[in-house]
Amino acid sequence: MKTITLSISENDFKRFKISSEKIDFKEFLDKISIELARQAAYKCHEIAKRVGLSEMTLDEINDEIKAVRKNAKNRS
Repeated sequence: MKTITLSISENDFKRFKISSEKIDFKEFLDKISIELARQAAYKCHEIAKRVGLSEMTLDEINDEIKAVRKNAKNRS
């Protein structure tokens, strides 16, 4: 097994919820992945708000899904 040294700011240390100065690589990847997923979800939410998707009702969403599926079947 290899050991590497990584410098990280105090803010990132807190943001990624790293609790120790020594963690294994898998745990580090998990922490980074969680933060990246959170950021992606936030961006998706912002885009949905900007284009009006966040205001759709469940019935409207289901109608959109049905239309897409119908179009996909017609193309086959």
